[in-house]
Amino acid sequence: MPVDGNSSWKQFEKDGWRTPLDRSGEPAREPGPINLNRFMMQPAFSGVPTFGKLPLCLNPEDLRAGNVDVAICGAPVDASPGHKGAAWGPMAIRGAERYLPGPPHTRPHQVTRVDPFEVLTVVDYGDAAVHPMSVEESHDTIRGFVREIAEVGVVPIVLGGDHSILWPNGAAMADVYGAGNVGVLHLDAHADCSTEILGHRHGNGTPIRRLIEDEHIPGRNFIQVGLRGYYPDDELKSWMEANGLRSHFMAEIDEDGMAAVIDRAVAEALDGPEHLYISLDVDVLDPAYAPGTGTPEPGGLTTRELFPILRRLCSEVGIVGAEVVEVCPQADPGYTTALNAHRAIMEMLTGLAMHRLGA
Repeated sequence: MPVDGNSSWKQFEKDGWRTPLDRSGEPAREPGPINLNRFMMQPAFSGVPTFGKLPLCLNPEDLRAGNVDVAICGAPVDASPGHKGAAWGPMAIRGAERYLPGPPHTRPHQVTRVDPFEVLTVVDYGDAAVHPMSVEESHDTIRGFVREIAEVGVVPIVLGGDHSILWPNGAAMADVYGAGNVGVLHLDAHADCSTEILGHRHGNGTPIRRLIEDEHIPGRNFIQVGLRGYYPDDELKSWMEANGLRSHFMAEIDEDGMAAVIDRAVAEALDGPEHLYISLDVDVLDPAYAPGTGTPEPGGLTTRELFPILRRLCSEVGIVGAEVVEVCPQADPGYTTALNAHRAIMEMLTGLAMHRLGA
């Protein structure tokens, strides 16, 4: 360890958060997923907490060698003006499975009878490098991290972190699949289109504005479902309409029913882009189902409404990526929010497996 005060220590202190670990002294290994489990079956409360006790990949070579389909990864940043703690979200979601052993041997979905782990190769890819005091610097590394997964044809499912990560995640999708060729199905209580939040452009209420301004994803390719509460105001709503955003408020769901709204949202998501990305803010759920989130908003979806939406989008349309954001475990000692976020990912995996099977 460098001694405090010398140049090596200063460089370590400045760039250590994003400097890859030197593995030159480690034994050589063949590329591929690394199984971190000691035993064939481990209780949920034991072992290394990857998502579902799944194998770990450390680089694109591991993904290629393992013929991986989906990589679960984390982007633990938190710039929310509401409840703090979203940086702990990835860890909480990975550890939310409290009773099923791992790694998953048989987990058939009780509606579809499809076991996603029999159909897909799913791994944990660890977390992006994040600066604990700079969301701005973290966004650069998150974008590269997500891009390196997508570039090898693997579907990244990113665990947030706050919703600011939609900016680098969406930009990474555009990097790989082309600007204007990716639509975003945005499930959220809030529009997240503000110019800035308390003077900051890299906030959890600004990512859609940034992606539109940067011309990564056109406004008409953002499809929003579940908006409610007291945001956006009239000025912001006018900007959204002028930029072509298609927003489905809870009032529309109450009036016409969830099935009809999702029919519209699916059609809109396929209107132009070839690819779909899901951005799930857990506050789209009513606080009864997601109390541990940065900005809870009463009157939201139930899990029985949300889960079939995710499964349907992934099975009927297919996705090139997804994110689950704004889990703040410190605000929910009952772990309801993390559990429901975990189950949302399982629904997406089931839908992707159905898509692979043509179901």
